Amino acid sequence: MISAKQKIILAFPYSKYDALICDGAVRSGKTSIMMWSFVRWAMESFNGQRFGVCGRTVDSCTKNIIVPFTAMGLAKEKYMIRWRRGDKVMEVRRGAVTNYFEVFGGKDEASYTLIQGRTLAGVLLDEVVLMPRSFVEQALTRCSVDGAKLWFSCNPGSPQHWFYTEWIQRHEARNTLYLHFEMTDNPGLSQKTLERYQAMFSGVFYDRYIRGLWVLAEGLIYPMFGEGCLVDNPPQGGQYYISCDYGTLNPFSAGLWCWDGKTATRVAEYYYSGRQEQQHKTDEDYYTALEQLAGDKPVQAVIVDPSAASFIEVIRRHKRFPVRKAKNDVLAGINTTARFLQDGTIKIHRSCSACIREFGLYRWDEKAEADRPVKENDHAMDDIRYFAYTVLRQKAGKTVYQSLLQER
Repeated sequence: MISAKQKIILAFPYSKYDALICDGAVRSGKTSIMMWSFVRWAMESFNGQRFGVCGRTVDSCTKNIIVPFTAMGLAKEKYMIRWRRGDKVMEVRRGAVTNYFEVFGGKDEASYTLIQGRTLAGVLLDEVVLMPRSFVEQALTRCSVDGAKLWFSCNPGSPQHWFYTEWIQRHEARNTLYLHFEMTDNPGLSQKTLERYQAMFSGVFYDRYIRGLWVLAEGLIYPMFGEGCLVDNPPQGGQYYISCDYGTLNPFSAGLWCWDGKTATRVAEYYYSGRQEQQHKTDEDYYTALEQLAGDKPVQAVIVDPSAASFIEVIRRHKRFPVRKAKNDVLAGINTTARFLQDGTIKIHRSCSACIREFGLYRWDEKAEADRPVKENDHAMDDIRYFAYTVLRQKAGKTVYQSLLQER
């Protein structure tokens, strides 16, 4: 079954418009139909040309767009598809027509150099809001073949984001077709599935990912944190981890976690502010504090702020704890932490007063153009985010969370 808005995507290549923007809620059924329409248009309109398929990273683009397309029954029936993993090119053939779809990742400001020099007949940019402007604009300038068209998809971000102000708000002036999607536009989602997704998010993430709205990130970052997130009795056993945010003048925060197979509980913490105490501690001092925090618990790993190179080396030298550099993707980490607080996967022991205090103070920076927290009262928040995004999202095994942002 194809929805009315999906039919408009299929008709776009034959319209007067030069570009297509599809935004809105996750799992609303826009990405897969865009890729199908993109390839069909390319194969009907060109031969021997190169096209760009762009995601935030090459891996995410491959996983979320290329692999689902190559597995699509209709695509396999209509085309001969060869995915050249080594050079990240999908070769598509039908009769005497062959075109090439090259995958690019736009994760940082340096990424524009990866697409520089290409000549493209069209480009599809998925998750365009997560890409730097320099990369997006470089991709667009590469589309110099006559008849080239531009394809954009995204989930909403801040209404101050350049893509919203420069493209969505000006779509008519740019001869661009703009389609806004809601979850109910995906005919493949049942009411039960919709309700389950709706229960996963709160605050700004609910407004953006579920309602599909371009809204400012404002107020508390974790408004769902409350009495229901606290426990008085620690678990009796499980796998133990320590997460820490390193600071010298700024506070050093570490949490001891117990994962019992269902819930991750912050059972104890260490928090020290050199500025407040007016006395600095050395890396060795902090390592001693980690040992005291761990006690006799068999700690699986210490998850550390990746920029704390000297402290990581101290931990390794003592050879008691395995050490892992934290995955420091701030917004993805905050989103993951929020979901686990919302569904009860993360619990905090009532004795962890430092992180409880920060939960009540940790706020969005409402003056910033991009989403980011105020850099205050964020040290326990950072170490919790490191644990949630580096360890817990794999341990919890909630595949629905892993797939929610991978639109089909």
